[in-house]
Amino acid sequence: MNRKSLPRAVGALFLLIPLLATNGWADDKEKSEDRLRKAGTVLTEILNLPDDIPQDLLDKADCVVVFPSVLKAAFVVGGSYGRGAMTCRRGENFNGSWGAPSMMALEGGSVGFQIGGQATDFVLLVMNDRGANGILSSKVKLGADASVAAGPVGRNATAETDVSMRAEILSYSRARGLFAGISLEGSTIRPDNDANERIYGEKISAKDIVIAHETHVPPAAEGLISTLNAKTPKHRSP
Repeated sequence: MNRKSLPRAVGALFLLIPLLATNGWADDKEKSEDRLRKAGTVLTEILNLPDDIPQDLLDKADCVVVFPSVLKAAFVVGGSYGRGAMTCRRGENFNGSWGAPSMMALEGGSVGFQIGGQATDFVLLVMNDRGANGILSSKVKLGADASVAAGPVGRNATAETDVSMRAEILSYSRARGLFAGISLEGSTIRPDNDANERIYGEKISAKDIVIAHETHVPPAAEGLISTLNAKTPKHRSP
């Protein structure tokens, strides 16, 4: 390349960079939207199992978090994480319909050793406002910053157990067709702010999305929200 053509090449590169960035943003947005759709599919499938989450617990939950298709490798290589979405009931006392979700990230701990090599879906029930506000405000370490326990399974199972009554968060997993409660102690959950910006088109905090209820449910989350509104339309006080 001669000296005369060098400035032209550099100029062309600078013109190309914004285009590449735009394409990358579009791809990332599509991935985030796909994750929301998968979260809705996973929750619908789990709540249609014969022995799923006890209805009594589901009705008492303030919020639900879904992480679809988490792989062991995601926790072993480079400190990566699973990604999903969190939605809460509307209203000051979490007694309304389900609102717009915030994208969330689940980071390692001992999860990688528990779930094996298969893709695993996680569902978490957040049982009180302290747990909800903590997760939406910053990174929360389960078992330290918020109490967590493996949730009981069985549609008609009683929720009045010591574990269920004490824990702020109850966690479940589905892998290899097996649905069960699982301990996620030692893992961390935090808002995925970059994904939220891609989904909603602006920088907005997870707390404003989920608690302030100033955002509309995005189309990709309609399956998730409609499933919850159908399966647990009314909140039962603990």
